[in-house]
Amino acid sequence: MFIYLSKKIAIPNNIHLKCVSWNKDQGFIACGGDDGLLRVLKLETQTDDAKLKGLAAPSNLSMNQTLEGHSGAVQVVTWNEQHEKLTTSDQNGLIIVWMLYRGAWYEEMINNRNKSVVRSMSWNADGQKICIVYEDGAVIVGSVDGNRIWGKELKGSQLAHVAWSPDSKILLFGMANGEVHIYDNQGNFIMKMTISCLANVTGAVSIAGIHWYAGSGGYVEPDCPCLAICFDNGRCQIMRYESDENPVCIDTLMNVVSIQWNHCGSVLAVAGSLRGAMEKEFNVVQFYTPFGEHLRTLKVPGKQMSGVAWEGGGLRIALAVESFIYFANIRPDYKWGYCCSTVVYAYTKPERQEYCVVFWDTKNNEKFVKYVKSLMSITTSGDFCILASKADDTQPQNNVTPFCVFQYVLILFNSIGTPLDSKYIDIDPMFVTMTKTHVIAASKEAFYMWQYRVAKKLTALEINQVTRTKKEGRERWIIVILTLCMCTFVLFQATRDPICCITATDKTLIVGRESGTLHRYSLPNVVLVQKYTLNNRAHYLSLNCNSSRLAIIDIAGIMTLLDLEVHTSTDNGTGNQPSTGDPSKFERKDVWDMKWANDNPDLFAMMEKTRMYVFRNLDPEEPIQTSGYICNFEDLEIKSVLLDEIMKDPERPNKDNLINFEIRSLRDSRALIEKVGIEEASQFIEDNPHPRLWRLLAEAALQKLDLKMAEQAFVRCKDYQGIEFVKRLGNLQSEPMKQAEVAAYFSRFEEAERMYLDMDRRDLAISLRIKLGDWFKVLALLKSGSGDSDDALLEQANNAIGDYYADRQKWVSAVQYYIKGRNQERLAECYYMLEDYDGLERLTAALAENHKLLPEIGQMFATVGMCEQAVNAYLKCNQPKAAVDTCVHLNQWNKAVELARTHNMKEIKSLLSKYASHLLEKNKTLEAVELYRKAHHFLDAAKLMFKIADEEAKKRTRPLRVKKLYVLAAHLVENYHNQVKTSQQSKGKGKKTEATHALASLLEEDATSADNRIVDNAWRGAEAYHFFLLAQRQLYDGYLENAMRTALHLREYEDVIPPVDIYSLLAVCSAANRAFGTCSQAFIKLESLESLDPEQRQAYEDLALEIFTKHSPKDSRMIEWNASSEGTEERFRTCIVTGLPVQEYSCWICSVCKHCAHDQEISKYNCCPLCHTPIP
Repeated sequence: MFIYLSKKIAIPNNIHLKCVSWNKDQGFIACGGDDGLLRVLKLETQTDDAKLKGLAAPSNLSMNQTLEGHSGAVQVVTWNEQHEKLTTSDQNGLIIVWMLYRGAWYEEMINNRNKSVVRSMSWNADGQKICIVYEDGAVIVGSVDGNRIWGKELKGSQLAHVAWSPDSKILLFGMANGEVHIYDNQGNFIMKMTISCLANVTGAVSIAGIHWYAGSGGYVEPDCPCLAICFDNGRCQIMRYESDENPVCIDTLMNVVSIQWNHCGSVLAVAGSLRGAMEKEFNVVQFYTPFGEHLRTLKVPGKQMSGVAWEGGGLRIALAVESFIYFANIRPDYKWGYCCSTVVYAYTKPERQEYCVVFWDTKNNEKFVKYVKSLMSITTSGDFCILASKADDTQPQNNVTPFCVFQYVLILFNSIGTPLDSKYIDIDPMFVTMTKTHVIAASKEAFYMWQYRVAKKLTALEINQVTRTKKEGRERWIIVILTLCMCTFVLFQATRDPICCITATDKTLIVGRESGTLHRYSLPNVVLVQKYTLNNRAHYLSLNCNSSRLAIIDIAGIMTLLDLEVHTSTDNGTGNQPSTGDPSKFERKDVWDMKWANDNPDLFAMMEKTRMYVFRNLDPEEPIQTSGYICNFEDLEIKSVLLDEIMKDPERPNKDNLINFEIRSLRDSRALIEKVGIEEASQFIEDNPHPRLWRLLAEAALQKLDLKMAEQAFVRCKDYQGIEFVKRLGNLQSEPMKQAEVAAYFSRFEEAERMYLDMDRRDLAISLRIKLGDWFKVLALLKSGSGDSDDALLEQANNAIGDYYADRQKWVSAVQYYIKGRNQERLAECYYMLEDYDGLERLTAALAENHKLLPEIGQMFATVGMCEQAVNAYLKCNQPKAAVDTCVHLNQWNKAVELARTHNMKEIKSLLSKYASHLLEKNKTLEAVELYRKAHHFLDAAKLMFKIADEEAKKRTRPLRVKKLYVLAAHLVENYHNQVKTSQQSKGKGKKTEATHALASLLEEDATSADNRIVDNAWRGAEAYHFFLLAQRQLYDGYLENAMRTALHLREYEDVIPPVDIYSLLAVCSAANRAFGTCSQAFIKLESLESLDPEQRQAYEDLALEIFTKHSPKDSRMIEWNASSEGTEERFRTCIVTGLPVQEYSCWICSVCKHCAHDQEISKYNCCPLCHTPIP
């Protein structure tokens, strides 16, 4: 940063000031002094349309109001920015709260304790509470509306200062004896603060100031010190929080009277006096970072300084000295840079710990935002920038070595904020510079050099060279040359002379050290070439474009020049000119920024206070009033950015804050051309050659159709395209044609078009608009012609306009033009984006067979699940495999199988198998069943269904569900039988060879049927659980005889239902039917089952004993135990309604499951009780 005194305001009657405070929101300045002096001042603010902005604008007083009410010396003034209030107190203890009303300040409240004097007052961060401390130890906390919240007497204490914590939970009380006590916001004592900075200090000390930055502007880095406590002996400590055990300690070596943080907590101002040579004291303000690094020292005239206050934006400070207020302007060291028309700047937000880095593309007025933790600097060169920051804990493991952990990182970005590369380093990159090929980062002891390479745009010649190289077998070299990066460390053995600044060009590196020594290295081999010695420590270094001259700005703001070699100025004009002036005698004061021209080694611009000077051969031009930071100096134009204005609203940068300045030679040349003539201007440019001036002359000659002069000027500025254009003009015979071409060259397209049309050359007007890509005008010109327009050109124009609307996603408008342009490809895309699938289907029908667009349309339909339309598109272009793949993808296996059979494709079975396996691996068995069913693979589906039913049966919980599953499986087997029959019938109608193939396939099918139970006994599982459920229903309904007979029939299904369930049910039914003989047989069977454990078997034996001791094991009627299993005929003729045998020959038989029932019984049902087939 750089600081200089800029303004002085005298207080009438030489009344000495005691305090000063600056309202950071509204800009009011309050100052209090002897004899009840209290004034409120305000410097005028610039309007948006002001010609000069920032510090360069006039700073006259817009308010100078004297507030009357105090009789004693006003000692304390403090602002409440949130509620626009001013609180003041004097030596008599009188407190007045002032309010703003219609542009003037008036008394609102008065309070006088009449016991002691107020030593300090402080509003909390949100302006809701004020804490007032009196010298006698009294503390009062009040609200903004004037009510007292609490009060406390700290007996035996003399209070001097008070400060709130940012969260308003802590109060710090500074005592007259130098102690700092910590209280909570209710006045309860917590602890005494440890004052580390007073170690080894003897004698009495008093507190000069306590300021706790509230974080309203964000923090420079996470966990940043923000609590400053300073003593009158110059000792200061900066803490992260009130109990910080490792504070930053500073010895300012001065007598301190006041301290204050700036608006964002990045700079601490310490005001007081310093004893110099011959015991003479002088006023100074010293500036420090939160980490104790000294930034600047400002000497202030006068004898006694009493206060310091920062402006809200941190660009000015006000200093109360005797009966004067001095204002000093501050040029902050913003973290910023400029590369490729992009301004890169960083700022902090209160809600985020990271820096917000903005890449503002000034050409397109677009911005790209990145967030970087612990950002240290931004450095730019060419099209790239380097962000240096502290590395976080998540750095890659390959960046950690056994010897060191890389604590810092350099990140390479392009101009739109895209990270391209990064390097982790273990030295603190306090100083960073970069060239087109290297990044050099330096700490105080060492510097690090990184040769970065990025992919660049290749010209046609380079592409041709790459192609030839590849043919020669050197591909690896090409890849390496694009990705190679080289890192070099150079260490200084001695650290007594630390590095303080660096700069570099493509061939030279300059390293400045605190002793004033400069080291010059050659690049890229880093060889020390020469040493130079300066009188003062350099703060900023800059090399000109040919590395022949070095600009040096020292810590006092004095700029000097140093010739590094025999200096000659090589212009792009006629030749070499010796430099005028002696660089060794060049000296300018109060310089805070400078920039060499990129294309002239003798041309540079510098900022001196609020003036910009341009020097050519050390000869200054008249200054320009501005406070901008210089971005770029090229083509005799200086681009400057008003960063102060941008930082007021960094989220919305304005192009008005980017200013271009033309230097005098450019302005003079333009004036000569306009007022005197081309010949005289040519002579002036000959004496002051520059490509920009020759280009200006060439353009002026073209305007007047002076082709000879224009060609000479284009030759001098090496503009090949311009030379070719002049030659083309020379070949034209018509003057109006030449004028039209010149108008087009200078981008006056409307004028050129009008000239072409006046000459009846509509074709040239159309050609011009085609070159410009203005297809709307092309279409209008084509339609306006009297003759027939070119159909091909008309289609091209319609298609280009369609592209215009499609690029902006205006698909409806695009469709209209694509239809006119007969652009079926883009029309299909628009229909797809509009979800107009009917239009897409119509387009499919309109296309010829095997059209190249059909596969794309098929893919479009497939992506939205429209299988039939996709299949039609694929089949129309003779791609049945793609159609089958689409059906498979959309799970339309029925259609897929049909297509595969129609087109004799064999892959469908393997695809089906793979997909089914995939579903089974994910335990989606039912989905696999559905897959096989849709694909008409009924037998495979049935196998899976039987498997599901068997697994469900093992649970022995829901027999009805098990029955349904077996019925479904049996239905699938029936479908399989029907499929085989249909296939045989269709084949039987064909030729003999086809019948032979059918027979072979049938035999093969029989041979591969691994599970005969599935095919031959498909209904066995369904039958078993049907009768199992029927027996229990009959039992509960009271049909005991029928229930027992049905249970007896269940004995045939021991392979389906567990025998223990069958004979347990039979025992229950027979016992209920009082057929104890049958019951006894059931118990004998149960007790003989090997699957029972001893406890279960014993339970059955006990139950049998209990039953048969009461009842004889005889049936009431004759029931044959083995009657139901004598023959298979009886088994098949069991009624599925009653469970009884069917004796009659005529009975009802189901058409699907082939089971029978009594006619009388089945008449009560609408569907088959077993398979649920509807009964007609």
